[in-house]
Amino acid sequence: MNARTPTVRKRSATQAARTSGVPTVAPEPARPDRRQAILLAAEKLFAQHGYHAVTIRQIAEEAGVPLALVGYYFGPKHELFHAIFEHWSHTIEERLARLAAVTIDPDDARTLPRIIEAFTAPVLALRASTEGEYYALLVARELYHATEEADRVLRGYFDPLAEAYIDALHVALPHATHGQVAWGYQFALGALLHHLNDSRIERLSRGENRRADPAVAPMLVNFIVGGLRAALPRPKAASKVAPKAVAAKPSRTKKTIPRRPQP
Repeated sequence: MNARTPTVRKRSATQAARTSGVPTVAPEPARPDRRQAILLAAEKLFAQHGYHAVTIRQIAEEAGVPLALVGYYFGPKHELFHAIFEHWSHTIEERLARLAAVTIDPDDARTLPRIIEAFTAPVLALRASTEGEYYALLVARELYHATEEADRVLRGYFDPLAEAYIDALHVALPHATHGQVAWGYQFALGALLHHLNDSRIERLSRGENRRADPAVAPMLVNFIVGGLRAALPRPKAASKVAPKAVAAKPSRTKKTIPRRPQP
């Protein structure tokens, strides 16, 4: 009889370790921060479609995570919305720091442009960056809808910023009332937000301009400053020179010609 060659079965490394009594730990594949992935996915979808149009399921699919993890990390959708602004709160601090660095002198013509540049420059830089693009769009799109979620974010994060800039503008424009300056701030904010969110400029300029172009930042600053100065002009100083007295003209006495007696 021919001897049969025994079949040798290959054992896995795990089986070999078990038979040898050596414990093993299966290596976990490296994976990105799931919490951060959810936050970025929500930011992107809210910016593109609006808060109310996006579901938790869509956010989970965009982030590539199980649906339950969204609630595990953030709770309800409105808490996830709020968490986005908490994540980017350092950008508000940067704008406040820039404002604090401005020497506010109402008699210096450079004061007003410096305040407006501190207000706009960080936002334009954020919009032009890869990591901040969707957040800037989210701010421009969502915060001025009359929703409970937007109002909560405005009161908690953006109202203190607005009040600081209104106070600074009031010092720079002392001839205006606080209410007038508050209107001016809102008009300035409207110009900034429209620049962040607008895409018609590419069509209207026949392809010459591109949306949210950071290169037009000086033009935006000049536009806002010019609008504020035109809307809130300094009162003209009263002339200190007394008007020249008009010399009284001598009155002409009408000569009366005596009548001749009739013959």
